[in-house]
Amino acid sequence: MDPRPGAALTAVMVALTLITGVVEAVSFLVLGPVFTAMQSGNVLFLAFSLTKEGGLSPVAASASLGGFAVGAVLGSRLESSVDVHGRRWLVVALVAEAALLGVGALTAWGIDGVGEPLSGRHYAVTAVVAGAMGMRNVTTMRARVPDLPTTLATRSMTALLGGSPLALDTRITSGARAQGRRTAAVAVLFAGGLLGAWMLHEAVRPPVVLLTAAGGVLATGLLYACAPRAGRPEPA
Repeated sequence: MDPRPGAALTAVMVALTLITGVVEAVSFLVLGPVFTAMQSGNVLFLAFSLTKEGGLSPVAASASLGGFAVGAVLGSRLESSVDVHGRRWLVVALVAEAALLGVGALTAWGIDGVGEPLSGRHYAVTAVVAGAMGMRNVTTMRARVPDLPTTLATRSMTALLGGSPLALDTRITSGARAQGRRTAAVAVLFAGGLLGAWMLHEAVRPPVVLLTAAGGVLATGLLYACAPRAGRPEPA
């Protein structure tokens, strides 16, 4: 059973996209270079690192890929189990993601900033945060809000351009609503990355940035749970 896309659910996906940018700022600038949500990059980072070029860490990429896989499996099992019992699986999923990000922040408490040599603590944080992002990707796939995958912008950007008056692709939906979602997906991911990088630049410690992201996910879930039924359709 899936929540039917509506204004409240779309707002949730936009908020989660912003938070992805914040999380990836910590991942790339502090824990790697590595991604925790955008696993296409890690597949390539792992391939590049095996040639020992570019100073990339195969351990960091592997930790992220492994954590993501575990998170996706556990997220699927959790959300399916809650859904089967007729409960609000989306809210439960967001609370679980926030908890994992909180654990990642606590694990990162000894990491002070950008440029530190990678250690076992860095890899552990990468794995935990990637687990949260694996769960997130399951959540967004189940929510099925078009053009808002929350963890990447490539498809949204392609659809934005393909559905624009410049292209008018006959297989890509056009219209103000669809184009608005696509624009939001790209712009908000950029804004989240900018916010996360700015916080690190201003010497906000990485654990605090991750705690901020965790708080954002938790607040998003609670606000969605409290939204009027007209704006927050229940699982059908």
